[in-house]
Amino acid sequence: MQYSLISSDYDLQRDEYLHLDQGHHLAWGYLSVPPFTSWISYIILLLGNSVFWIKFFPALFGALTIVVVWKAIEELKGNLFALVLGATCILFSSLLRLNTLYQPNSFDVLCWTTLYFILIKYINSENTKWLLIGAIVFAFGFLNKYNIVFLIIGLFPALLVTKQRKIFAEPKLYLALIFGLLLISPNLFWQFQNNFPVIHHLKELADTQLVHVDRLDFLKSQLSFFIGSLLVIISALFALLFYKPFEKYKPLFWSLLFTLAVFMYFKAKDYYAIGLYPIYIAFGSVYLSEQLKEGWKRYLAPVFIVIPLLIFIPMYKIDFPNKSPEYIVSHAAEFQKFGMHRWEDGKEHILQQDFADMVGWKQLAVKVDSVCATMPDMEYTLILCDNYGQAGAINFYSTNKKVTAHSFNADYINWLPLDMKIKDVILVKEDDDEDPERKVEKPLFDTVYLAGKRINKYAREPEIFIYVLKGAKVDVNKRIKEEMDRKKNYD
Repeated sequence: MQYSLISSDYDLQRDEYLHLDQGHHLAWGYLSVPPFTSWISYIILLLGNSVFWIKFFPALFGALTIVVVWKAIEELKGNLFALVLGATCILFSSLLRLNTLYQPNSFDVLCWTTLYFILIKYINSENTKWLLIGAIVFAFGFLNKYNIVFLIIGLFPALLVTKQRKIFAEPKLYLALIFGLLLISPNLFWQFQNNFPVIHHLKELADTQLVHVDRLDFLKSQLSFFIGSLLVIISALFALLFYKPFEKYKPLFWSLLFTLAVFMYFKAKDYYAIGLYPIYIAFGSVYLSEQLKEGWKRYLAPVFIVIPLLIFIPMYKIDFPNKSPEYIVSHAAEFQKFGMHRWEDGKEHILQQDFADMVGWKQLAVKVDSVCATMPDMEYTLILCDNYGQAGAINFYSTNKKVTAHSFNADYINWLPLDMKIKDVILVKEDDDEDPERKVEKPLFDTVYLAGKRINKYAREPEIFIYVLKGAKVDVNKRIKEEMDRKKNYD
């Protein structure tokens, strides 16, 4: 299904290019994300770096999430109806949208779901091996996305307020915690060596994006992620409170409340909480399968399976990049009434933000390639971009093997070619560049001219300028090192 949800009118999304380039620069940490995604990118690189494999892995993690929910239903003694209901609810949900993009989010949801499943296994068996397995899953989740820390923050008080607090008297819990810390320690050490860039990244996120997050909108969004399964999730919460066979699982009820409260306190993005819900679909499916067994109620059973399918139909029409930008703009009212075109800046735009981030990249790479063809010697030419999207897209789509784009933005600042003797520069700049004529650079180079422009009104950056700066009069490498130091010190 994942391969049918994206129109050929779209390129890869901005973040995907950054994650793919991380596969060329393996490390224990990055400014933007922990290292797990780079490991997958390296595998994709070995497999040929094609779009098929780029989209395969998030689809795989989505499929594995269905498997984990299926196993959770089996652990809760659910019948075939519960299994089918749970799988249907997970499949026809916002996870399909999430899993169209090669980002850490797909594996994050899988890790949240698996960690809750392991808690169920431990509660049922009290076998301490599940604590060690949980530590491993947490470590992989942490090395994928720090978001999983919120799961632990919400789960800790949830255990304390229920009978399952006895887990804190289990010595092997603390061995598991130490084991988990050991597994994530290489990344923690990398953060320490690099002055904890994650703190700067979170501050920047809070200043530029989270400041626009409305807590009430956050709650409203939670209802939409699994809207076709809303009755199933509500049934799960009711069952966790009042259904006797689920009494021992009550920490999961409180965990939902505590975790959502923490997310709201920090004004987190709404999709950060998606990983919370799959496990509750497992509980709700099992509870409903027991309630709909006998009498007239059994005729309601198919309804619960059909509802996610029916609600998915309008979702398919508005929530996926399966229609061209031209179509979406010409039918803007259909999309804007759902608030689909409000971006992180809090403003309305002509396309959804993710869709606008999937337009114009291949076009940019073609433009840059044409400019590179006019340069006498690319061996001494630096391609310097304003942001990671531009640099990553050029690196992915360029057909010129000598072309490698760089940037001071995000992780690219650590990959600049400091050992390269730079004579010329190709500068890729956004349309809001404060010095479009490059007047500041003119004393530094013999010749400066605008060599090309990529224009695409549907893209997040509608205009991108491509300048050529020939014949450096100064030590460009020294200037680059100075700028790197300034950026790394967050000046």
